[in-house]
Amino acid sequence: MSTEVLIPTEGQEDLVKRGYSRRQLGRISALLGAGAVATRYLMPEAYAQQSAKPVLDAVRIGANECWVGPFPSGIAAATEMAVLGNRYDPENEQDKLKAVISSVEKLPVDHIIAWPGSSDPLSRCVVTFCSPTKGLVTADPTYEAAWRTADWVGAPLKKVPMAPGKGADVRKMLAANPKAGLYYICTPNNPTGSITPIADIEWLIQNKPADAVVLIDEAYIHFSTSPSAAYLAAQRKDVIVMRTFSKLFGMAGMRLGLTFAHPELHEKMWRYDGRQVTNQLPMTAVACGRVMYDDAAAIKTRRDEMIANRTRTVEFLTRNGVTVHPGSEANMIMVDWKKPAAEMQKALLAQKVQIGRSWPIWPTVSRVTIGSTDDMTKFCEAVLKVIRA
Repeated sequence: MSTEVLIPTEGQEDLVKRGYSRRQLGRISALLGAGAVATRYLMPEAYAQQSAKPVLDAVRIGANECWVGPFPSGIAAATEMAVLGNRYDPENEQDKLKAVISSVEKLPVDHIIAWPGSSDPLSRCVVTFCSPTKGLVTADPTYEAAWRTADWVGAPLKKVPMAPGKGADVRKMLAANPKAGLYYICTPNNPTGSITPIADIEWLIQNKPADAVVLIDEAYIHFSTSPSAAYLAAQRKDVIVMRTFSKLFGMAGMRLGLTFAHPELHEKMWRYDGRQVTNQLPMTAVACGRVMYDDAAAIKTRRDEMIANRTRTVEFLTRNGVTVHPGSEANMIMVDWKKPAAEMQKALLAQKVQIGRSWPIWPTVSRVTIGSTDDMTKFCEAVLKVIRA
């Protein structure tokens, strides 16, 4: 691969100062330049593991997508904005989005940045706050994108096993690398749906190295009634909270994500390509997200629907002798088949039901996304056929 570096001088100087080699600079340039498609093209093995090709005539409950698209209000706003598609930013749309988010989250506007999805800021945090000597620490299992980025750029990685039904063990995370550059907590966690209590997150912030950053990924927070850590981003200069519109808001294909952080942290993240990524948002997504974000009634209705479907599914599986890990507060469950998960995934696909993958730490456990009532009925019927065969 080419090691041509397209990073601004300030960014290159920062990376070299922190110990990155010329070859690593080339890999970072390629990673950030490729944006959301980086994993697919630069790390194909990781992409293949994380994102199975959808089977179009199957029940698709394997990718943690929402079972339905944006709220009707969001669809209407996106359609109206499409008419103005000749303009990069027709009427300060990003500012309007930030104003709504600021009102809902009680955050200063200058602490809010919108991104075309959440993949870029997640990878960017690893690049910005890790180095060949300052590692990344995460729970295991968790969302693997940060792992892949650390491996790609050569940052040390520590994975701390998570107990079924529990959140991240922050004390063991700190012990795993007391001098890490970034501690990543996904809560509700992907793939387990489990919550890391706010008190535990606060403990980690108080006890970590002074120059380390805690990244809290709240991609699934709207499916949960647990408190958000967003207030920490307003209070501190060493915390980043990440959100996405891909989950409850049904915008996975529209690409819109958020980070909440002190402006100094965002400035550090921008050093490697200026503000190019955050200045290139799809305005249809911005308009769609803006009108949905403060619609508390619609959010609750969708959350309640998911919880009802999750509860029925867990009860059904339990009645039929299938083990489900407890504690999910998101649109997913972890199902322990007591045999290789890949075998069950294949058997269910033969029944036209596509479930999620397993993680190496738990090879008999599959992640199953909670879909519509019809989706989960078909999933339960397929499970019965397979386990009784």
